[in-house]
Amino acid sequence: EIARRCHDLGVDTIVVFDTHWLVNANYHVNCAPHFKGLYTSNELPHFISNMGYEFPGNPALGRLLAQTCNEMGVETLAHDATSLAPEYGTLVPMRYMNQDRHFKVVSVSAMCTVHYLDDSARLGWAMRRAVEQHYDGTVAFLASGSLSHRFAQNGLAPRFAFKIWSPFLEELDHHVIEMWQAGRWKEFCDMLPEYAPKGHGEGFMHDTAMLLGALGWSAYDGRAEVVTPYFGASGTGQINAIFPVTPQDGAAIPAAQASSAQGYTNINQRL
Repeated sequence: EIARRCHDLGVDTIVVFDTHWLVNANYHVNCAPHFKGLYTSNELPHFISNMGYEFPGNPALGRLLAQTCNEMGVETLAHDATSLAPEYGTLVPMRYMNQDRHFKVVSVSAMCTVHYLDDSARLGWAMRRAVEQHYDGTVAFLASGSLSHRFAQNGLAPRFAFKIWSPFLEELDHHVIEMWQAGRWKEFCDMLPEYAPKGHGEGFMHDTAMLLGALGWSAYDGRAEVVTPYFGASGTGQINAIFPVTPQDGAAIPAAQASSAQGYTNINQRL
């Protein structure tokens, strides 16, 4: 359904904020001209094994995104001449969204171990500015990560195949979804640095910060549309939702790293 809407909107490239791409310094953009290969998950090789994939990349857009991020103070590196393959968080949605290879794909590192959530929000805003001001085309941003991401304890996976690990995490996720649907973005942005570690958010929820940064952060005035109702998978909380883009001037985007010290501390405590 999300792919269908992207087709209808004339999207030519999907930029994926990938919570399975772990990085320990800088932000990174994988914008090779073409992606093709066989993928086996290193963490769940019994779930995904020898999955073929192929889709075009967009080196020009990737370089533009990184350039604009750097100009706006978020150090970002574009990798167009690379043998680096996309990660799980890009490959799985593209398997279902891009079987006809209609969309070009750019992947952005979003499991960021030593990064401020504020910087991730600023990266999202910079990427929006790059597209709106300098790109001759239409781009969709896809935050690829779950809500609560506490996998079932070893030996209990079959019992939690379609359940959330704990009632607390399930209630917390439902509360967040209600906030998204009600457009309570300032409250959510304020709680995100604490929600990310305490709610076991996937990838420390940098993909969420990036997406909200692109939308306008706490000044965003859209409301999330739930496409796939919340469901459990191996203990984790999953959802598919669409966040409509609304006009923004960027006034609410975090302006400095220092304002995010609490978020940094919480994230590293979880590590």
